[in-house]
Amino acid sequence: MIVQELQYPIVQAPMAGGPSTPELAAAVSEAGGLGFVAAGYRKADDLRAEIAAVRQATSRPFGVNLFVPSDDTIDEEVVRGYVERLGPLAGRPRWDDDDWQAKLALLREEPVPIVSFTFGCPPHDLVHELRGAGSEVWVTVSSAAEAHEAGHAGAQALIVQGVEAGGHQGTWQDGDDVERLGLLALLRLVAAVTDLPLIAAGGIADGAAVGAVLVAGAAAAQIGTALMLAHEAGTHPAHRAALAGDGATALTRAFTGRTARGIVNRFMVEHRDAPPGYPHVHYATAPMRAEARQRDDPDGFNLWAGQAHKLAQEGPAAEIVRRLAEDARAAVRKAAERLGDHNVPEQPL
Repeated sequence: MIVQELQYPIVQAPMAGGPSTPELAAAVSEAGGLGFVAAGYRKADDLRAEIAAVRQATSRPFGVNLFVPSDDTIDEEVVRGYVERLGPLAGRPRWDDDDWQAKLALLREEPVPIVSFTFGCPPHDLVHELRGAGSEVWVTVSSAAEAHEAGHAGAQALIVQGVEAGGHQGTWQDGDDVERLGLLALLRLVAAVTDLPLIAAGGIADGAAVGAVLVAGAAAAQIGTALMLAHEAGTHPAHRAALAGDGATALTRAFTGRTARGIVNRFMVEHRDAPPGYPHVHYATAPMRAEARQRDDPDGFNLWAGQAHKLAQEGPAAEIVRRLAEDARAAVRKAAERLGDHNVPEQPL
């Protein structure tokens, strides 16, 4: 398994919509971690170009993340009412599959080392097609039940995402009655039902947190917000400024119709009534968010961020990865000494 062979057990979260770039993915992989290409909101031809750019920049392993198309039933009348309240700048709500079949065809024809999935689990046949093409298949889970199902479908590793995570929550179903667990509890519950390698995600923004999830049973830590201030990230300047501030985060459906965590801004507050309805709401708010970005208005677009965003630091991605690894090593040693072990060897993570 690639995750068990990394120099540093640090995986870049795929952050669709701007922050993820081929340069960021390549830099993380070159540094000894594992970079990811975010295929969400990309057409297959654009994805092909980004994969080629990563391959040109590094010979090390990397991954591609896909959104599993939603089959949730939505209340179209409720969504229509929400879009009307958004005002005249709103776009047309609609469903599409995010170019699902074309992206899968590309990944069958031009396999990448890892393909991961979010928002659901692909069927058993598809998992084994990708594995047969030479890719490892990882699936994002947010409960022990999802972990069990993903393992049954043939997943080779699980990305275990806690509620602390920035951006979209990876839950397979987005109902109001879904239990959203913190990462530490979730990691231990999933570890109790599977022997698959676990990649811990959610609120990990410094070395001590990396060390903590490794001690709790993860094979690696997945970091997103902690890389959004990296030089190679495509994070919008107004978003960068917000990440460096002390704004609180909250869960919202206001921007996309799917629960996601971001820094609280005016749009979130004014649209607390947003209904479930992904990707319909995403397309309705897209022109409004684009216009706000053009105006550098952080109150008008999604400021995705994990709960520990205040800990994110600027710098080259490679430097961030190495610093996280070094600080994690120091944190684990300190914890071992607290438990009475004063002879922990100086071994790399």
